Amino acid sequence: MTPLEPLLRELIGQALRRRRLEHGRTLADVSARAGMSMQHLSDVERGRKDASSEILAAICGALGTGVAELMADAARPATRPVVLDLTRRPRPQDRQQDRQQAHELAAPSRAPARGAVSLSAA
Repeated sequence: MTPLEPLLRELIGQALRRRRLEHGRTLADVSARAGMSMQHLSDVERGRKDASSEILAAICGALGTGVAELMADAARPATRPVVLDLTRRPRPQDRQQDRQQAHELAAPSRAPARGAVSLSAA
């Protein structure tokens, strides 16, 4: 059995993430400059969402690169693993953003279904 080729959206997402991390940029910064949500940019980077040509152009513009350069980068396999710097101390604004996202995730998104049992920690 032959391994499946990665999807184009996965290759593009990997190339976008590589570029973003090489420039030391955050999802929040790039998504704000591209005029899109952090969640959507994250989904594109992880290959979960197909990005339109307009979205790719906006992201590339925010990263200071061209779409053609990104496509060429996506065509080349990653030669080295992405390394995360886990020793970097988070900035105060990063912590605030993390708290806000955790609060939003903890908030119930809808009322429980009729007959559902709700449990809470004491």
